Amino acid sequence: MKWIMTSAIQLLLTFFLYLIGALAIGAALYPGLSLCFHVWNFTAGSAREIRLLMLALTLAGAYFITGICLILITGSIRTLFQLKLKEGIYPLNSPEAFKWALTNSLMLLVWNVFGDFILLTPLASIFYRLMGAHLGKNVQINSKFGADLSLLEIGDESVIGGHSTVICHSVERGRLVLKKVKIGRRVTVGLNTVILPGAQIGDGAIIAAGAVLMKDTVVEPRSVFVGVPAINARERHAHESDPKGS
Repeated sequence: MKWIMTSAIQLLLTFFLYLIGALAIGAALYPGLSLCFHVWNFTAGSAREIRLLMLALTLAGAYFITGICLILITGSIRTLFQLKLKEGIYPLNSPEAFKWALTNSLMLLVWNVFGDFILLTPLASIFYRLMGAHLGKNVQINSKFGADLSLLEIGDESVIGGHSTVICHSVERGRLVLKKVKIGRRVTVGLNTVILPGAQIGDGAIIAAGAVLMKDTVVEPRSVFVGVPAINARERHAHESDPKGS
């Protein structure tokens, strides 16, 4: 009976997340659709081809209006519901776990609907900040695979490379573990890297492409970490040069 109750609760929470998503997407669609409606009526006296061309151009513009509105709406929902995550260990059926699920669901709405058009633009940093991330100046973000953004800190002039994954949570033995990730100033996070909860990266460090930075790893300033699991490049070079430790 316990698993049935748990499944029922999860199903209800899923429907609630769908409802929030539908409201957010619907509200974001309204301005663009309203513009299309007015353009269609305004061109009522024009030839059919002209009307269709104007409608097509307006629909294209409405897509970008919807994307920007969705960024603002999801950020407003996060602020309204005070969805700031806190470090700790929580049961999967706890209020904090639900807050975590709702926060990341809102983030996925934006990434899936409009994400490709905001990467490497100021809109990406704006979205990260609206979702609670602490960002310095001139941060460049080229990945849609960030999560738990209110637990993320990125310093000035750092770069998050394409398809990099930065997450501040793990699920261990049926519990949700939330822990901050701190990335210093002028850090380069390479293509396809994975940074796991609790990682701390010092100023000027480089995480090489494809590296996996394990939980709670501390990266020294101006060092280079490579490999899976990621370790200091000097240590890896020394081990490869003398594998027997002689």
